[in-house]
Amino acid sequence: MSQKTQEPVITKVSDLPTDQAKWVTLQKIDYVDQIGKARTWEVASRKTRGKAGVDAVAMGNILLHPSRPPSTLLVIQYRPPLDAYTVEWPAGLVDAEETPEEAAVREFKEETGYECRVLSVSPVQAADPGLSSANMQLVMVEVQLKEGEEEPIQRLEDGEHIQRVVVPLSEFYDRLVEYSKQERMVVAAKLFHFAAGMHFANTQKYF
Repeated sequence: MSQKTQEPVITKVSDLPTDQAKWVTLQKIDYVDQIGKARTWEVASRKTRGKAGVDAVAMGNILLHPSRPPSTLLVIQYRPPLDAYTVEWPAGLVDAEETPEEAAVREFKEETGYECRVLSVSPVQAADPGLSSANMQLVMVEVQLKEGEEEPIQRLEDGEHIQRVVVPLSEFYDRLVEYSKQERMVVAAKLFHFAAGMHFANTQKYF
């Protein structure tokens, strides 16, 4: 990863013909609804879905250290569609011949530098069902750290600039709330929902 020299700046936004798009396409769906009325829907679809039938994985992660509290590793990166930095869990697309588990281990190594162990894999989930057919799976992984271990080197691709932040699980929700208050910073919905669920389970009185 090259050293940051400036803040990213959008210089132009223009329409993109679908035949020139590498990663996504725009489609029109004709369908008949629950009462027999013909309707249409505009949908964005990825062009990269492979044999697993899953577009992407996100890696919920637990870092275990001999003398530090259990933590999770977040990544912060600039996202042009938002013109903002997003706080997320590591994530990435599933390659054509990969399983979601293989993609999770590979992407986690690339974005964070750490080797991980898969704990569980969620069912296939909708990523943004009102806009896109894109789907994903949440892969929970564990990282065992050693005393005195240095932060590993990331294996980022050209154009990737990813900052790593380790947050104790006890501070997870509160730290995301603080990030959401910062200028040009957006917390990814899936990440916030997970942390909010943890916070709710620890603070509610319904069960």
